[in-house]
Amino acid sequence: MIDAHHHIWLQKDLPWLLGPEQPRIFGPYRAIMRDYTTREYLADIAGTGIGKSVYVQANWAPNWFMDEAAWVQEQGEEHGLPDAIVGYADFTTGDVRDQLDKLKKYNRMRGIRQQLHWHENPTYRFARDPDLCRDETVQKNIARLGDYGWSFDLQVFAPQMAGAVDLARACPHITFILQHAGMLEDLSDSGRKQWQDGMKALADCPNVVTKLSAFGTFIHRNDPDFIEEMIVTTEGIFGAERCMFGSNFPIEKLWTSYTELFNAFRSGAKSLSKKKQSAIFNDTAARVYGI
Repeated sequence: MIDAHHHIWLQKDLPWLLGPEQPRIFGPYRAIMRDYTTREYLADIAGTGIGKSVYVQANWAPNWFMDEAAWVQEQGEEHGLPDAIVGYADFTTGDVRDQLDKLKKYNRMRGIRQQLHWHENPTYRFARDPDLCRDETVQKNIARLGDYGWSFDLQVFAPQMAGAVDLARACPHITFILQHAGMLEDLSDSGRKQWQDGMKALADCPNVVTKLSAFGTFIHRNDPDFIEEMIVTTEGIFGAERCMFGSNFPIEKLWTSYTELFNAFRSGAKSLSKKKQSAIFNDTAARVYGI
């Protein structure tokens, strides 16, 4: 089984984990303001059956994007995990290829994430502009990932999904991995409808798959019922062959253990066929990330 989304970090290399806590989507995080290494991750996943993992960039200082990839590559060579790296590059620059060329020497590289999510709530906001998905430079640079055989991990909120559809259609040869099943944060009836409509539009793009992850981000707890709802609803929209499990560890460690989280996901998928469960917990990630 594969964990398609986790982070390992050194505290000294993460400005956003240093000093006084700043408001974050996932709430107070003093408990993880320390090194989180592969060694600790291996202890966390013990007994779960996880055999492979994908590291997703953890927002080191942008000018340290190569240092991040190099360190994770070293961790993989030393410990056997992570098997794949989703690194960082800035797609708003004129030509991203110089950054990508520097990353391609790391054989665990599989893709890039630049977080494009923007929200009216400043605490939830990351990108400088709500509509970067439609930016011509961004689209042109993401299209260049095809020359490297890499995917793009796409992170947007529901109101941005129409723009994300335009991005996916502008780059039909790029595989987009929608983070956290579209980051549902508005649990009102209207919020859920906007999210479902956006998810259906993205699912109409054959080059978009989605990650079942980070369902505790906005509620700050491990909620098995909510996890089941999200798995069943998202699978119904995308199909299991386009869904993959991700732990979002160590962020979720703020409110649960890996075993408890993984058990909630396994239980949440119990109504699906064994074939669909295999896709979600192994096959989709293995195919998309080439591991």
